[in-house]
Amino acid sequence: MVTLDLPPPFRLVTLREVGDAFSHATDVAVQEGAGTLVHVGRFDLAEFALVLEPDEPLRVARRAFYAGMVALADALAAHAPPQKPITFDWPDAIRIDGGLIGGGRLGGPGGVAEDEVPPWIVFGAMVRTVAMGQDEPGLRLSGSALDQEGFGDVDSGRLVESFARHFMRLVDVWHERGFGVIARDYLARLPPDKDVRRDIDENGDLLKRAMKGNLVSSGIEHLSLTDALVTVSWFDRATRGPRL
Repeated sequence: MVTLDLPPPFRLVTLREVGDAFSHATDVAVQEGAGTLVHVGRFDLAEFALVLEPDEPLRVARRAFYAGMVALADALAAHAPPQKPITFDWPDAIRIDGGLIGGGRLGGPGGVAEDEVPPWIVFGAMVRTVAMGQDEPGLRLSGSALDQEGFGDVDSGRLVESFARHFMRLVDVWHERGFGVIARDYLARLPPDKDVRRDIDENGDLLKRAMKGNLVSSGIEHLSLTDALVTVSWFDRATRGPRL
């Protein structure tokens, strides 16, 4: 069984290759509690899920999703070749040099009102580490893998360990300096749009305002995080991995 070097208060639960980290984490969240990190031992994917116990109402607690995405990107950046661009497709997909390699997802118990504190939420993620059958002649793909992007021998375990350290750092930043720092880091990884100002609302929604010179228009486009996370944009249910 794989043993990972995780900082406190993380507690590791390791599943075999046929396991589902996200589903297992949501199943055991109540009894296992905050800090439980479920990891699936697959050689071609880094697959894990983290149980959290928020102390805020659901409408603001779901912003933990952004902290998870930034921690995942920071973990990848720590092992990436120099100048390798790591970007997000709002809200949940992550790309390396334009190639889709995975993303994050958020789960929680049903029936929790927006102004209620959820007993738990789960941030899950998956990153394709090794390309499988992606070099067939005539096959045009938008997906990629860490081995194709020059990440060398970075394996699933090392990536998960790095994620855990970066996530704990971001939790400290959130408590000490506010969510705005995490929002800034997340927005910086969205594809640039010089004519649009983007912000993250208190409830996690993406706000877009048209720019004209140094002026910001009064009109605001609201993109609902809750609605966007209903469908996991990067996940292929048939292959149980990121889309190709």
